[in-house]
Amino acid sequence: MLLLKNKRATHDYSIEKTYVSGIVLSGPEVKSLRNKSGSFKGSYVKVISDEVFLINAQITPYAFADNEKYDPKRTRKLLLKKKEIISLTEELDKKNRTLVPLSFNAIGRNIKVKIGVGIGLKLHDKRAKMKKRTADREVAKELKSINR
Repeated sequence: MLLLKNKRATHDYSIEKTYVSGIVLSGPEVKSLRNKSGSFKGSYVKVISDEVFLINAQITPYAFADNEKYDPKRTRKLLLKKKEIISLTEELDKKNRTLVPLSFNAIGRNIKVKIGVGIGLKLHDKRAKMKKRTADREVAKELKSINR
């Protein structure tokens, strides 16, 4: 079940490959995510000494928990297998690649983070993408009116 989605990721990046990883969270953070309260604004994923971290993702404090010492934008460790981390670092060694958080998902009783290896889009790429989307929308509209 999709909990949160990073809408800017597909707009700003062309996603080549995706990975699903676990995340280290506290109990109130899990409850807050299940209430779908959080944000990916300004967040990114970084590999530091063979470990992967989600940096600057905001999970709002759970209302019914003790939030005195809680930092909503703390760095959280992502749980990936060693082979996945190696393939991630190989992907990042290629030119203009970055790791982008895509979504928080609830799979059973676990919270998973979907991350993607993306290439940053230039402004003209974004404009071309928008033109193609509007053209496809107009074609679909015309086909719908013809079929009526």
